[in-house]
Amino acid sequence: METLESLRTKIDGAQDLKSVVRSMKAMAAANINQYELAVASLGDYYHTVALGIVAYFREQRIEKIEAKNIGPKKKEEKICAIVFGSDQGLVGQFNNSLSDFVVTSLQALSGKKEIWVVGERIQSLLADAGFPSTKLFSMPGSIDAITPMVGQLLVQSEENFDMKNINEFYVFHNKPNSGSGYEAVSQRFLPLDEKWRQRLTELHWPTKNLPQVAGALRPTLLALVHEFLFVSLFRACAESLASENESRLEAMQRAEKNIGDLLDDLGHSYHRLRQSSIDEELFDVVSGFESLKKPGKKNN
Repeated sequence: METLESLRTKIDGAQDLKSVVRSMKAMAAANINQYELAVASLGDYYHTVALGIVAYFREQRIEKIEAKNIGPKKKEEKICAIVFGSDQGLVGQFNNSLSDFVVTSLQALSGKKEIWVVGERIQSLLADAGFPSTKLFSMPGSIDAITPMVGQLLVQSEENFDMKNINEFYVFHNKPNSGSGYEAVSQRFLPLDEKWRQRLTELHWPTKNLPQVAGALRPTLLALVHEFLFVSLFRACAESLASENESRLEAMQRAEKNIGDLLDDLGHSYHRLRQSSIDEELFDVVSGFESLKKPGKKNN
């Protein structure tokens, strides 16, 4: 049976937990803002780099990217999925929904699969679904930490692609919606083929002056392509972090509401028990007083 002391302890604990939840809400909201600003600024840079590649295509009159003839296949093609999840908990269905999306998408692709994971939480979910990871990267905890992690990821992916250890790369991550919430998305990262070129040609040159490439052509193209790939990974990571904090904010809002409801219930129980205790004490006083008033009782 509950006592006033035990109820008071539960109320104090719930109030302390509510203070922690409010702090986490404020932190998540602040993080969402900085990551969304990073994504917005990346959009302009991404557009500039893409226009540079378009300028190169026009300068060299490249109208189609032909697939390299590699002869008869000696082994099964390998597909690598780079998945951005989270290292931390309290993110609702953030990792679960992404894991389901990755599994469904990979099952629709033919070839041997390899998984590179950013974030420990998503790693275990994919392993349970039959897709164990071969590489694990820590999810950055700040904007400044994204660059070195993405740089490491880019170097390893380019090396494996150039050595033909992996034939295709896909990137999976959660992306914030225009209104609220987030959704799981994917993009083909490598190779940069004719479909990629056609998407770039949809960009319109901002002026009437025809673009020209200054300097050596091949080093310029390599630098632009490297930046294009780097920005693609950086943006995926920043969007994932923004979505993670959006999911954490929603989870904290639900937790705050539940704690509020719990505090209301505990408060009502506390006041009922306190009132019952007061009533019992008053009843004892009245009963004692009434017994003293009965005939035959003498006051000392």
